[in-house]
Amino acid sequence: MTCSVVSPSFAAVERVWAAMARDQAEASVFLTPQWHASWWERFGGGLDLRLLLVGDEASPLGIAPMCYADGTLSFLGGTDLVDYHDFVFGASDPARFFAEAARCLDAEEWRTLDLTSIRETSPTLEHLPGLLRGRGYRVSVEREDTAPGLALPASWDDYLAGLTKKDRHELRRKLRRLERADGYRLVLSEPGALAADVGALIDLMRESHEEKRGFMAPEREAFFRGMALEMSEAGMLRLFSLEVNGQTASAAVCFDFMGRRLLYNSGYNVAMREYSAGLLLKALTIRHAIDEGLGYYDFLRGDEPYKYDLGASDVLLYHIRAER
Repeated sequence: MTCSVVSPSFAAVERVWAAMARDQAEASVFLTPQWHASWWERFGGGLDLRLLLVGDEASPLGIAPMCYADGTLSFLGGTDLVDYHDFVFGASDPARFFAEAARCLDAEEWRTLDLTSIRETSPTLEHLPGLLRGRGYRVSVEREDTAPGLALPASWDDYLAGLTKKDRHELRRKLRRLERADGYRLVLSEPGALAADVGALIDLMRESHEEKRGFMAPEREAFFRGMALEMSEAGMLRLFSLEVNGQTASAAVCFDFMGRRLLYNSGYNVAMREYSAGLLLKALTIRHAIDEGLGYYDFLRGDEPYKYDLGASDVLLYHIRAER
């Protein structure tokens, strides 16, 4: 059994990486080579790329998408833009993968191993800490955040029935008020309009959320625009807008991947706040996901109250840290 460092080329492992990302029990758009390549292109400066191919090149067990800086080996991508991190491996034999991955990590040069944003359901939490402790490392596992989500039922009526009485009443009341407007429609961005629609979404994000005004610095805006086009070309991105009386009341960007819809970011027109356009757009994207036959709606990182109003339950994120 071998472990190869294949960086700096994503292309060298893109085919096997993409296949494993789809086969993984914890499948996520944030674990695809397209996502990692997009992030690395814009934020990789000053970091040493370490793409570790675990197992024989002819029949690899998985990939560790890592980077190195100042004695710390970590997953690619910071928590500001990436909601989930993990190793990429097939679902058939995680114990075998982690036994080899621990050996590969042991051979790398680092003082601190810093692994953030691992979902509570990931096999990484079950296997890796014990293997690292067995090699003599000081290991901590701490709760980092939460990423609420909900399993989608077969119909919109079933979804409404699953909400609490109060939340169901409030959602129906807001929808009736929206329906009394002169006209509203849910719009899915077309490829030819995507660049302009992404720009409009960024404007709404800045307008409706003070913290996003500061967050959307020039380098993050450049990433957001480029990433949206690249992920759309890969068939994973959906940009929705809610139009009321001919005006854009809110917009949201989602990822659809392996039967899941991930709500990545959103904004709304503050002049149209009486329509509850931000909340209702999210509800309409849930209805759209149900109609598309998707199985899970992921609100991603953060415990904002609206997520629970729309029926979400917590999925915890954990942080593994090992010291030599």
